[in-house]
Amino acid sequence: MAAATPSPTPNPDAMKFTLDIRLAGSINFKDAEAAQGNDFAAEVFAAGGVAAVFGVNDFVTITRQAGAEWDPIVAAVQAAAATHL
Repeated sequence: MAAATPSPTPNPDAMKFTLDIRLAGSINFKDAEAAQGNDFAAEVFAAGGVAAVFGVNDFVTITRQAGAEWDPIVAAVQAAAATHL
């Protein structure tokens, strides 16, 4: 079970989540269909408003769709990290 701590990036549509673990490899998904088979990314996309999921080493960056609210996305990332990472 991993914790994911959000922090802003220079891009207002992207947020970095620092993990308290290291990922076994990298992840890079541009849509929910591509994320099938990766439980963490699939759960994040299921929250809605997510445009891309990228992760490497000890962080994940989530890019939101234009106009999407951050609160449900942040909650989904933290829940998915606790469950799947």
